[in-house]
Amino acid sequence: MQMHEAKRVEVIIESVMEKQITRALDGAGVTGYTILPVLGGSGSSGRWTREGNVSRAGGMIAVVCLIAPHRLDALLDALFPLLEEHIGVVSVTGTRILRAERF
Repeated sequence: MQMHEAKRVEVIIESVMEKQITRALDGAGVTGYTILPVLGGSGSSGRWTREGNVSRAGGMIAVVCLIAPHRLDALLDALFPLLEEHIGVVSVTGTRILRAERF
């Protein structure tokens, strides 16, 4: 079984930004992603929960995608402007995947 190098990009951001984030992913050539609700966490402002309305939209989402390494710079360039005025963080990790033709 052959594994292929890829990047896992995770964006945690205010849920009001969902459409802008998905447009950025589409524009950067990302062909698939998963959006999950974030129930709570802790950050520089302390602990928070979805019920505590951490943002004006009343919640956060996590958007996760796996991409070919050569797509990373374009994706980060598309995401950066969306983070300047919103609560959010982007993490990038190296990973290995099967079926590289899907990414």
